[in-house]
Amino acid sequence: MKNIFKLLFVSLLFISCQQKIKPSDIATINGYWEIEKVVFDQGKDKDYTINESYDYFKIAKNNVGIRKKVMPQLDGTFIVNDTYENLKIRFDKDKVFFDYVTPYAKWSEELIAISKDKLVFKNAENKEYHYKKASPIHILDNGKKTK
Repeated sequence: MKNIFKLLFVSLLFISCQQKIKPSDIATINGYWEIEKVVFDQGKDKDYTINESYDYFKIAKNNVGIRKKVMPQLDGTFIVNDTYENLKIRFDKDKVFFDYVTPYAKWSEELIAISKDKLVFKNAENKEYHYKKASPIHILDNGKKTK
């Protein structure tokens, strides 16, 4: 009986600690995001220390937008192409989903956490994608960064 109460307490604690994402939080997503790690459902992590591409999100006030892969360059610019994923944000009860559409596929990811510098999605395979806010790379001579 004690074990049941302990399990119930831990479950309630976990549920109460989940971030409640509000529609006003969505504007925080606009911009460049760099993947930090992927957490697999078995609990294993895959860390990404160097990324050749960032995800760029542009979401309008009507919760419709795009996600695009961009490649940062050392001069602060990005290499981009015409490929992007249309997305629509869907609020379903206490959850937020990003519904993606391309000419080849449709899928959804759940937005689990968001802040001004962190972003976490979970896909249908229970993989969690952890992002950090990214900015353009500006490097001058001898590796000095510009301001």
